[in-house]
Amino acid sequence: MNLKAILVTGSGWANAATIDVVYDLLYMMGRDDITVGLGDSFGVHQSYSKVGPTVGDCKYSKAIPHGSGGRLDSDTLYGLARDLPRSPRGYTAQNSVKFGAPRDTDFPQLRQPLALEVWRSLVKSIDDGSKITILTNGPLTNLANILLSESNASSIIQVIEWEVFILGGHINYKKNQEKGNVIHVPSNKYAELNMFLDTLAAKTVFESSLDITLIPLHAQRKVYALPKIIKMLQAKNMTHEAVFTRRLLTRLHHLHQRHHLYRHVDMFAGEILGAVILAGDQKLLNSTFEIKHLKVYTEGQLSRDGEVIFDTKKKKGFKVLQGFNHVSCYNIFSNGLLRRKQSAVIGSFGEQKRRWSSPTA
Repeated sequence: MNLKAILVTGSGWANAATIDVVYDLLYMMGRDDITVGLGDSFGVHQSYSKVGPTVGDCKYSKAIPHGSGGRLDSDTLYGLARDLPRSPRGYTAQNSVKFGAPRDTDFPQLRQPLALEVWRSLVKSIDDGSKITILTNGPLTNLANILLSESNASSIIQVIEWEVFILGGHINYKKNQEKGNVIHVPSNKYAELNMFLDTLAAKTVFESSLDITLIPLHAQRKVYALPKIIKMLQAKNMTHEAVFTRRLLTRLHHLHQRHHLYRHVDMFAGEILGAVILAGDQKLLNSTFEIKHLKVYTEGQLSRDGEVIFDTKKKKGFKVLQGFNHVSCYNIFSNGLLRRKQSAVIGSFGEQKRRWSSPTA
């Protein structure tokens, strides 16, 4: 896989401060060549909710379940981010008149690139007929804004092959009465957070001509067993990234077990499934998919917005993950982290400090 860019969606758990964590992780892996773009802090139409439609209000972002630390938890990876080596890159003011800011920054060469800028630069750098694969594990704000910003989006989709994997949506609730995960809106029983937090973005993406594979909530819940993943990362010859991942997952598991405010954090294990579906060995995973015709409910009703429902008109089919071998998922994930040839270039901030203090050759 040739990873080209990471776009941070500011309408979910992440915000501008999360950029520094991404930069540090990339520096740890020796991948400062990967560009990082910052998306909007509001969902589609939410920044102007007073003049916009009823769908698109900051009341949706209030549904994000924060622990006692609020956004500091995600900004600091639950206190572990400062164990990462410090990247020479970091977040800076993103002022750009071209993208709606009141003025340009005095040092444009240091300005944090925006998601749309990174996307347009990426599209220019690839040849016609190339394939772009996108994995989303948050609200679909960035992807929707890309589609809305491109006046010739349909022609771009035709020239460049797109493949989109969406981690989100809850579609099996009518059959088994399994509830969604919008826990801070009790009246909304069957939506999934990534769809709920920016329903207009989800609607835009679902109604596009993109080739979409959906990894729904019921599939994600099959890999919520954090202790099993942690156990597989307890090998003797640990890589730096395996050690860090184990510490982070252990922290999440302890918080989930001991504090009611963190009862939601096991859902982050679903992101592991997204990565494995995208980059793992599908034969080992034994994944199965079904084509389903779906749409997103977006009528301004807090109790229903974000529901993924069946489209009786069958306008568009989605490839939906139905089954997979969850043990193989854990194995693929842990084996990837334990692989020495992919190990981190610099393991931690402690190692970085030792290098700083050692005499240069």
